[in-house]
Amino acid sequence: MTTDKLVFFVNGKKVVEKNADPETTLLAYLRRMMGLSGTKLGCGEGGCGACTVMISKYDRLRKDVVHFSINACLAPICSLHHVAVTTVEGIGNTKTRLHPVQERIAKSHGSQCGFCTPGIVMSMYTLLRNQPNPSIAEIEDAFQGNLCRCTGYRPILQGFRTFARDGGCCGGKGDNPNCCMNQSKDQVVNASPSLFNPKDFKPLDSTQEPIFPPELLRLKDTPQTQLRFQGERVTWVQVATLTELLDLKAEHPEAKLVVGNTEIGVEMKFKNKLFPLIVCPAWVPELNTVVHGAEGISFGAACSLSLMERTLVKAVADLPAYKTEVFKGILEQLRWFAGKQVKSVASIGGNIINASPISDLNPVFMASGTKLTIVSRGTRRTLQMDATFFPSYRKTLLSPEEVLLSIEIPYSREGEFFSAFKQASRREDDIAKVTCGMRVLFKPGTMEVAELALCYGGMGDRTLSAGKTAKKQVSRFWNEQLLEDVCTGLAEEMKLLPNAPGGMVEFRLTLTLSFFFKFYLTVLQKLGREDPEDKCGKLDPTHASATLLFQKDPPSNVQLFQEVPKGQSEEDMVGRPLVHLAAEMQASGEAVYCDDIPRYQHELSLRLVTSTVAHGRIKSIDCSEAKKVPGFECFLSADDIPGSNVTGLGKDETVFAKDEVTCVGHIIGAVLADTPEHAQRAAQGVKVTYEELPAIISIEDAIKNNSFYGDEIKIEKGNIEKGFSEADNVVSGELYIGGQEHFYLETHCTIAIPRGENGEMELFVSTQNTMKTQEFVAKMLGVPENRIVVRVKRMGGGFGGKETRSTLVSTAVALAAYKTGRPVRCMLDRDEDMLVSGGRHPFLARYKVGFMKTGKVVALEVEHYSNAGNSMDLSQSIMDRALFHMDNCYKIPNIRGTGRLCKTHLPSNTAFRGFGGPQGMLVAEYWMSEVAVTCGLPPEDVRRKNMYKEGDLTHFNQKLEGFTVPRCWDECLASSQYQERRKQVDQFNRENCWKKRGLCIIPTKFGISFTLSFLNQAGALVHVYTDGSVLLTHGGTEMGQGLHTKMVQVASRVLKIPTSRIHITETSTNTVPNTSPTAASVSSDLNGQAVYAACQTILQRLEPYKNKKPAGSWDEWVLAAYQDAVSLSATGFYKTPNLGYDFKTNSGKPFHYFTYGVACSEVEIDCLTGDHKNLRTDIVMDVGSSLNPAIDIGQVEGAFVQGLGLFTLEELLYTPEGGLQTRGPSTYKIPAFGSIPVELRVSLLRDCPNKKAIYASKAVGEPPLFLAASIFFAIKDAIGAARAQHPEFSTKPLFQLDSPATPERIRNACNDKFTCMSSTPLPENCKPWSLRV
Repeated sequence: MTTDKLVFFVNGKKVVEKNADPETTLLAYLRRMMGLSGTKLGCGEGGCGACTVMISKYDRLRKDVVHFSINACLAPICSLHHVAVTTVEGIGNTKTRLHPVQERIAKSHGSQCGFCTPGIVMSMYTLLRNQPNPSIAEIEDAFQGNLCRCTGYRPILQGFRTFARDGGCCGGKGDNPNCCMNQSKDQVVNASPSLFNPKDFKPLDSTQEPIFPPELLRLKDTPQTQLRFQGERVTWVQVATLTELLDLKAEHPEAKLVVGNTEIGVEMKFKNKLFPLIVCPAWVPELNTVVHGAEGISFGAACSLSLMERTLVKAVADLPAYKTEVFKGILEQLRWFAGKQVKSVASIGGNIINASPISDLNPVFMASGTKLTIVSRGTRRTLQMDATFFPSYRKTLLSPEEVLLSIEIPYSREGEFFSAFKQASRREDDIAKVTCGMRVLFKPGTMEVAELALCYGGMGDRTLSAGKTAKKQVSRFWNEQLLEDVCTGLAEEMKLLPNAPGGMVEFRLTLTLSFFFKFYLTVLQKLGREDPEDKCGKLDPTHASATLLFQKDPPSNVQLFQEVPKGQSEEDMVGRPLVHLAAEMQASGEAVYCDDIPRYQHELSLRLVTSTVAHGRIKSIDCSEAKKVPGFECFLSADDIPGSNVTGLGKDETVFAKDEVTCVGHIIGAVLADTPEHAQRAAQGVKVTYEELPAIISIEDAIKNNSFYGDEIKIEKGNIEKGFSEADNVVSGELYIGGQEHFYLETHCTIAIPRGENGEMELFVSTQNTMKTQEFVAKMLGVPENRIVVRVKRMGGGFGGKETRSTLVSTAVALAAYKTGRPVRCMLDRDEDMLVSGGRHPFLARYKVGFMKTGKVVALEVEHYSNAGNSMDLSQSIMDRALFHMDNCYKIPNIRGTGRLCKTHLPSNTAFRGFGGPQGMLVAEYWMSEVAVTCGLPPEDVRRKNMYKEGDLTHFNQKLEGFTVPRCWDECLASSQYQERRKQVDQFNRENCWKKRGLCIIPTKFGISFTLSFLNQAGALVHVYTDGSVLLTHGGTEMGQGLHTKMVQVASRVLKIPTSRIHITETSTNTVPNTSPTAASVSSDLNGQAVYAACQTILQRLEPYKNKKPAGSWDEWVLAAYQDAVSLSATGFYKTPNLGYDFKTNSGKPFHYFTYGVACSEVEIDCLTGDHKNLRTDIVMDVGSSLNPAIDIGQVEGAFVQGLGLFTLEELLYTPEGGLQTRGPSTYKIPAFGSIPVELRVSLLRDCPNKKAIYASKAVGEPPLFLAASIFFAIKDAIGAARAQHPEFSTKPLFQLDSPATPERIRNACNDKFTCMSSTPLPENCKPWSLRV
């Protein structure tokens, strides 16, 4: 069968591919075939935006060139015939000139690890190509499909806001309530300079943009003809006419139709589905037309969701309001549907035919009575979408040879009202938990119901209509009685089984009722009628806010920091907001990450083979299917290891499982093949059989079965029995804190190159821990460590996840390189990475606190349990830190804290920013909030009353010196106008029944040092070359936190030379040996002192030449020293003095010093849906004398937003059998651009030098994360207000709110009549859909 040539353009260059394989994505093609590595692989499912590129093509219907962004990871190259692709490399670079988009994200400090930066740059670039003067709202909207894990988003938005027509400073003339000029005069702080100056930015010049290829423009009138591309397993046919399409479907009814590939692409990659024949109907004119008819607007089934959105927006603006009720409902769903990258390619027809039970649009189409035109060869029929259209899971009424031609969305009529609602974990780009479309038609001029339609997604295995309930309401009046009856009917008709797929059964049922209540109120409001007999029949003013759709104010932010002292040399960059040294290269796609290293000759790809059971004996491994895959090389198992199979920090792990597996995701072996795709297919072909053994999954299971690592860890001080006996009140309870996935944008990656002699091997690894990587590889190969070199240029994020778990991959890859003698590469797919590498430890705490009526705490006992998983890893150190932080900032005279590490059959949990500290402190603030409620006192007073003072001893007997929490606290109370806003919150809560606000202020104290004291050491190496340039190397790795930038600043100050003269290439084991991991926030402290020491040695050696020629230059002194045969290379070393703590005697000093901070947050919750929005956060952080305020504020904001994810959004779900269900961005939600507080104000405390660290600075990486607990407790405050409003349903003032405070937990805690109607207890023998681990 002949294959056509595929012709497209990339960055203006023509590409002719004679062997286009339909299974090849644009991303793989760009990176492997064209060497364009700026476009990144972050998830492979279109959920993170790291692979965003711009597509330009001639649109034959609009008769114009159109530009839109897409996810290159989902776009098959075969879909790109005659289009132009623009990647980040195509718009600018550091060698010629940066594009203004690239320049602004870099200079506004919007790129930290930089892995997401090219995708964000391309989203912004595409917006500017379509709209050179966008509004702030359009800019925010452009990023709905992009994620960033480092920055906390604020600097990206602030940098790009300079492109907005409404984005500059309003000079006090705007109507933005958050304008800096509207603040009361007494709180104007000594204004600090800005972190960047927009005046330095190059203007946007649209005449400089690349032109659309003239060759493609010349083809605009040439008729399109059918194309066929034949791949290894799949044939792709691009049809040009409807007849061709229907003929193909008649001959091959099993053929899949693909337009955007946003669903099929994911199924092929992650669900291993194969579709041998794919037909693309995107060119068929009839499938792309939009017709404004007499009864509604018709859209061809291949029209993109973006086109539908644009058309409906215009219709709503042009038509009378009564005709556009349905359109507004569809637009409300599309607003949060997905990112631009998905909406611009996903088709309306694909959305319907996909028949997803949680589709956002199908309930709306069903409720509105949308008409579908269906055709096949020789037949054509029109039917209305109703409850029968989806007969079962993922099935429609279409027969295999039929095709959906078009849909007609009806105009609404006079007296007809329509609403659509959706609730998801996160607002942007998230899959709904429940979604619905609701329509009511009244008899003319009355409130009597003529028709009612209530359609739901997320309440069964398909889109459902509550037909019985709706039918009963016909001819009834729209009043309180109808509301009661509908809710009773829905509670019955929509009932879910207690173990229904998707879980959250009570929450979902409550939402079906809450949504109808919102619809009921909205219709009442639109009718503008009042039913005088009944309080709720007329719209009670306190209910009005329940009808408001989500609105977001334009973001506003303030960053305050101290200027450098007057007289500091211009060249001395310490204390100045120097831009991250690699930011410009990251913004242009030039920065090289591990997988960006070009492929080596004869390189092989490795894919892991992992266990599918939580605990079992391996009975057999069969590779016969794997061997049939083209390009298969070999399968590796424990039997292939030349050295030791024992590995891990606790020597309790294996490189490959030998006889027994102890978690789902346990690595059994690895497959090698010529490409990643072949390796994936071969790995799926390896069949392992098991004898299943009993598994312990959750903390509760472990406690019940006494399954623990080691003995109980304990810190005790005072007399706890005496304390409790003297207390006026004792409160006890328990708190569960869920785990968290690191979600660094760059997954684990290793390349191993065998050097062929004496067992030498070089590894390029994305790791925070070069030393352990080297040690584990050497031990596994049975060679001395001096034969193994580990090199790290930079990581695309780490957060603790690459401190130890990166060795899972690097050790396997090293074995493969040793066995084959060839270079081997492995970059984990996102779903593999989330499955095998573990995350933050889930904690369960049982507490008992004794206190006086005044709120003074006198006794505390807390039992902490963590889910460690199937190996020790760092779990003991993490529990140590949780116990060290169980006091947060409070002096408790009598205290006992204990910790147990639960040994379970889950992948080993590991280090994650905060390292047990956030869990320990959340428990402290949790019981503290209960003390305040029990005493009936303001929580801020109770917290202040119990706070440590300067010179106090902690519960582990370390003296607090330089304790600045009271200063931070007072400054935060003042700058946040706390007391005034507390009154406003209370007033809002009185005036609104179904929306509530909460406000909370929280302090933090974070101990700085590795708790394992010998790790507090670092080395540095400085080479000075004869031209005066300096090469600096130290033991820390760069993962976006700006460590290299700070080290260059330190060296620049010591040597008194400009930063431009100093360069850091990488971190490697052959330059600085035996390095501690880049972790525990101490890397600037330790490596900074080591760099300082090395530079001082150089200065001492140059001293004689400086004395000889005081007026000379640096270059002259260096050359003179060289010519005098003086060494210009020096090492530096530092260890933190006087550290060491003994748990047995509760004495010693675990921390060198503490970093402090305070945050005040305000939130608003929707009591009917559990949704919440973060209105404002004020942070005051003591980071000593900041080495670099831009980097430090970036760390504060990034950590805060990561904490916001931990405490309110991110939920890992496991099956009762121990399998992880949340394996990618579609199911696991990290904060997005819209998740951050509308107002974010960060202030670095002034005049608080820290004499214990380099240049009086302080560690900043982890401490700010816990401040996001202020959002958690503000939510708890708001729920308290909601419960107080319905005392008949909430009898107790104290209630349990576990972390994270997801919409489900918030809604279920706001007890009211709807939650009572939705109660679904789990019967004893019923296995739940997901298990709390």
